[in-house]
Amino acid sequence: MIAWQALRVIVPALVLGACANMAGPLPPAIEPLADAGPPRTSVAVVQRDWHTDICLRVDDANAWVDALARGFDDATVLCFGFGERQFVVERRHDPLTMIGALMPSQATVLMTVLRAAPEAAFGSHNVVEVPVDDTGLAGVQRYLRNSLETGVDGAPRRLADGPYAGSAYFAASGTYDALHTCNTWTARALRSAGLADVPDVLFAGSLMREVRHALEAKAPVGVMPNAATSQ
Repeated sequence: MIAWQALRVIVPALVLGACANMAGPLPPAIEPLADAGPPRTSVAVVQRDWHTDICLRVDDANAWVDALARGFDDATVLCFGFGERQFVVERRHDPLTMIGALMPSQATVLMTVLRAAPEAAFGSHNVVEVPVDDTGLAGVQRYLRNSLETGVDGAPRRLADGPYAGSAYFAASGTYDALHTCNTWTARALRSAGLADVPDVLFAGSLMREVRHALEAKAPVGVMPNAATSQ
């Protein structure tokens, strides 16, 4: 009975570990150098059950990020999420692997290519659009580049095809553990995009609440956040 109760506590935490890093902790968020002016586009944060992604439009991607989707026709949006490599790439879900995910372990970044808006793919209630200026857009892309392991030629290391059509796994530069998960990774991506008030959090629902609160606090007086951020 004691062992069973322990598993009931540990296993959900380890499943959360399906989202923690091996070359070191997560990359730090990119600190904006200056205010680049009013927002000109947005990035989206997406909740997928216990996991979160950060998404940007292909039209907004720089050349390095755009090259990640080479070979995927008609891509309009690229979504990126952090994960524990053995759990999500090798699909090893045995108890030892799950327990190991609580400790620093190798990580991956999953890229999902969309041909429609994130709201159409995941449901509007699971998506928050975050307005970004030029500095924020550059910051989130620099954070993404820092999150991928690259070779001497500067190219990212692709590990395998993703779990469904239009997705691919890349080797992450950092490591996954119980305190550095997919959701803390996404929080740092959002801070890199200019949403400075979003803290590192472990759970997807908590992160989405923090994003909405940060957007409400950042909105000019008398201006309500858009429908996607106020749900």
